Amino acid sequence: MEKLRKQDVDQLNALALAYMGDAVYEQAVREHLIRTGNIRPNQLHRAATAFVSAKAQAAVLKRFVDESTLTEQELAVMRRGRNAKSGTVPKNTDVQTYNFSTAYEAVLGWLYLKEEYRRLEELIGLSIRYADERRGTAT
Repeated sequence: MEKLRKQDVDQLNALALAYMGDAVYEQAVREHLIRTGNIRPNQLHRAATAFVSAKAQAAVLKRFVDESTLTEQELAVMRRGRNAKSGTVPKNTDVQTYNFSTAYEAVLGWLYLKEEYRRLEELIGLSIRYADERRGTAT
C-alpha cells in the first residue's frame, strides 16, 4: 500500500478526510462496544449509532470547540470539513448537524493520514467518553 506524504494529506479534499475519519471512528467504536461486553451481539449496531450518528458526532465536536480541545491545525481542518459541500442531503438530520459531523470525521481522518496516532487515540477516547456520558453509561 502506497503511503501518502504528510504534506499531501493537507491538500486532500475535506470529504476524503471525512471518509477516512468515518471508518477510523467506526472501528474504534465497534472495538469499544465489544470490549465492554455489556451489549448483546444483536444490539451492537444499534448501540454504535449512539456514537457514530451525525447528532452524536456534532455534539462531540461542539464540546471540543467549547473546551478548546483542538489545536489550530485541527480547527483549520474542522472548518474545511464543516464548509465542504457533499452534494447530498442528509436523511435523518439537519444540514448544520451533518456539516459538523463531517467536520468531526475530517479531523479524525486528517490525524489518521498524518500518522498522528497518539493524538487520534486521545480524541477518540474523549469522544467515546463524551458519548458514553450522553448515553448514561460512562465508567
